[in-house]
Amino acid sequence: MSGLAVRAAAAVRSPQGRAPGDAAAALDYYRDLLAPYGAKPDEELLGRGAHVRHRDLADLLTADEGVGRSRPELLIVTHALPDVVPFTAVAPYLTDRLGGRAANFAIGQQGLAAPFTALRIASAYHRAGRAAEVVLAVLEQTTLPTAFPLVDETPLVDSAAALVLGPSTGAGLRFAGARSAGSAAAALGAEAPGPDLGPGPGLGLGLGLGEDGTLLVLGPWVTEDVTEAVAGSTAVHRVAPGSYCTSLWLELAEHWQEWQQAYRRIVLCDTDPRSGRSHVALFAAGEG
Repeated sequence: MSGLAVRAAAAVRSPQGRAPGDAAAALDYYRDLLAPYGAKPDEELLGRGAHVRHRDLADLLTADEGVGRSRPELLIVTHALPDVVPFTAVAPYLTDRLGGRAANFAIGQQGLAAPFTALRIASAYHRAGRAAEVVLAVLEQTTLPTAFPLVDETPLVDSAAALVLGPSTGAGLRFAGARSAGSAAAALGAEAPGPDLGPGPGLGLGLGLGEDGTLLVLGPWVTEDVTEAVAGSTAVHRVAPGSYCTSLWLELAEHWQEWQQAYRRIVLCDTDPRSGRSHVALFAAGEG
């Protein structure tokens, strides 16, 4: 079976917030959640947040025509930060908006690695013949009940991205693999033979760095010098600060059509500021 290629995408940045309509229920939830750790919710901090829920982000993504008309067989929601009001299971909610027939689940507690994990899973489902069409949603809201330096000091904005992935038929932007390593340079430079979709470095993901027709998209959290890994003809696109888990995927959702016309390979790379671990995904244009 052919690989998965991008068929549509949507990006949402800084949507309008809402009044915290069920603030009392949320506060009760957070009090119970934090009490075992000797902590309390910061009501002032919570009150001045935008209160953009994951469900709101899902609604905005499905308002996009390309995403809204998709009818996936697999739907994966990913996030690194929790929902402000965690009373809606967003993966089933989003599935219901997109035909209601997809196997669905969410991936969290992985930081910005979550979308990379989701792509590996989606590819495995597709290769097994279990999902011809996949929707991957990456959600990020920034209203939290306690201070969190990553949100407060960056600062981050509410954002979301969605990719609709379908069978590659030759033309298009095909997901070709992902890997992780202890640094961005290691993730970008390992070339040992092996399967494309393994979880670690050195697994044969030929990135084409240094060759004509390669675009390297570096997320805002890559702070190390990767000059040696990208020497040559590789073009480099730097993602501006303002997002955590969504950063690379917002850029891909907004630019994938122009990138697939201009480049043969698109390499996405970012480093999780909390774990220090780097993650790379390769998309190949025009290769089915």
